[in-house]
Amino acid sequence: MPEHTPSDRLALDAMLGKLATYLRMCGYDTAYALDRDAEADDDLLDIAEREDRLVITRDSDLATRAPESVLLSEREIEDQLRELADAGFRLSLAPEPDYCGVCNSPVEEVDPVEPTPEYAPSAGDERVWRCTDCGQHFWKGSHWASVEATLEDV
Repeated sequence: MPEHTPSDRLALDAMLGKLATYLRMCGYDTAYALDRDAEADDDLLDIAEREDRLVITRDSDLATRAPESVLLSEREIEDQLRELADAGFRLSLAPEPDYCGVCNSPVEEVDPVEPTPEYAPSAGDERVWRCTDCGQHFWKGSHWASVEATLEDV
């Protein structure tokens, strides 16, 4: 794996959807190919160049074509996270979410008096964030704890 300084702005290929969610939860601005209709390598490379993003991929041809890239060899999320940690990436949960785990747009905290969807807890009972684009709601529940445990094992 080449030496590099990890960027906070990443572009992940179509094989790395689960990793994109983890990286977003760690505070990385993470463009995921399938979220951006960029399944073709050329489309992802265009996004990476236009938005100054580091490409992370399991495709050696794509890694070679990108000006800056990290080539992962592993398939399992825990192993991919270890590869990134070894490459110098900070892999711990952000104190609070910055990016939507679904679409990567910014999130904002929901006012405690605002209603939340049925699937989310009341913002009056615990802190809840909402995506400014897709409207998805997030809170530090069991999924947060599961991701945190996975990252601690890395």
